[in-house]
Amino acid sequence: MTTRNHAPRLLCAIALAGLAGTASANITKPVYTAAKDEVKTMFKTERDHCGSMSGNAKDVCVERAKGHEKVALANLEYQYTGKAKDRNDYLEARYEARYKLAKEMCDDKGGNAKDVCVAEAKAEYDKAKADLKANKAVASAESDAMETKLKADYKVANERCDSLSGDAKDSCQASAKARYFQ
Repeated sequence: MTTRNHAPRLLCAIALAGLAGTASANITKPVYTAAKDEVKTMFKTERDHCGSMSGNAKDVCVERAKGHEKVALANLEYQYTGKAKDRNDYLEARYEARYKLAKEMCDDKGGNAKDVCVAEAKAEYDKAKADLKANKAVASAESDAMETKLKADYKVANERCDSLSGDAKDSCQASAKARYFQ
């Protein structure tokens, strides 16, 4: 292996580590592209390995590989953009992959045991989805509250500027706009 291939492999390992709680690394476009290609190649190899299996073991193996790939690509996208939407997409990819794999693993069971297994998988999926929805709502509420506070503080600062005149007033208002993002 050449030294040139180590960076994508390292990035791939980072993408697979599941660093959901960390800030985005904002990786460069060339590194992103190389890592994306490496992820696809790596998981094609993982899926190809499943070909030697049969029955539900093969289905589980394929589902696991597909889930790994989807999660790694979503995490890589988040690392590249740093956007909250891409972070949420990454988190959704994680819980969806876990759910699909858990459901596939339930196929080895029968009767009530299978029903319980599927119900448990669905419950975990629903809880993860609810947590993500709640976290989005909290983030939105915090953003709205911050915006309201900034507007209120700006009004107070602007009112203080009204006691001034000329360049001093203009400077005061410009400073208030900058300080309170107006």
